[in-house]
Amino acid sequence: MSTVKNYLSLVKFSHTIFAMPFALIGFVLGVTNYKYYRVFTSSAHSLFDGFPQNFFLYYPKTWIEVGVRLLLVVICMVTARSAAMGFNRYLDRHFDAKNPRTANREIPAGIISASNALSFVIGSSILFVIATYFINPLCFYLSPVALFVILFYSYTKRFTYLCHLVLGVGLSLAPIGAYLAVTGNFDTLPILFSFAVVFWVSGFDIIYALNDINFDQSHKLYSIPAVVGTKKGLRVSKLLHSASAICVLLAGYYGSFHLLYWLGVLLFIGMLFYQHSIVKPNDLSKVNIAFMTANGIASVVFAVFVIADVLIN
Repeated sequence: MSTVKNYLSLVKFSHTIFAMPFALIGFVLGVTNYKYYRVFTSSAHSLFDGFPQNFFLYYPKTWIEVGVRLLLVVICMVTARSAAMGFNRYLDRHFDAKNPRTANREIPAGIISASNALSFVIGSSILFVIATYFINPLCFYLSPVALFVILFYSYTKRFTYLCHLVLGVGLSLAPIGAYLAVTGNFDTLPILFSFAVVFWVSGFDIIYALNDINFDQSHKLYSIPAVVGTKKGLRVSKLLHSASAICVLLAGYYGSFHLLYWLGVLLFIGMLFYQHSIVKPNDLSKVNIAFMTANGIASVVFAVFVIADVLIN
């Protein structure tokens, strides 16, 4: 049991709270989008000739099928994030050992060996690809692309201050990926939510990076705060969060949502304002509250209101 706890700590499993709610939004939007309520067409079958017939899990038509598809989406979310976070810990293990804030993490502390962590990453990646195989061909074919994006992020801090945006792109795959898992099609609304996630995650990752600004500068690691300083870094974070707010407003307009959605938007934007009100250039004592608490509440509450609005109306 302690081993499981150690690996959950390695990948910061509690941080799943950021992207998972948006994946559920994408999933519900897909299930309720009845224009995709059909099996794959004959042209789709000819396109994927050679695959076994049970490979084509079409749009779910019963609650059991919806439940199975949801389980597969959750498995994909958990395994993909576990692979990404585990790889980040593996790749950064030498930096983590030198940083007083991170020296007690599992790999530098000797709780989990580097080789075991890498095996965990490989295993999680394989499980992710297998899960996409049982969803639909499009998700299966795109699974290597998704893995590349989320794993590549771990390298970016070594050569670009835009690493925060790469992280945002990685997490933004949640709503559009879950939507694709149901419909097998791209659509504007889940893409708008994905852009909201890009800017939201990038913004709060900049706030989190304030914890290591001195360490990053001394070890030539890239981050926006390390390049432009604390004050300007917070300004960039505010701009990104403003862009995220605009995206959820556009999504509400485009999707013709109702009162519950707009209440969710109000609370989501309110939490963005809140985290910037408690983190100041001369007072970084509440960075972790802004990072974990404020954004965790923002994603969960927003998802609850959006999903309720979709299902009720």
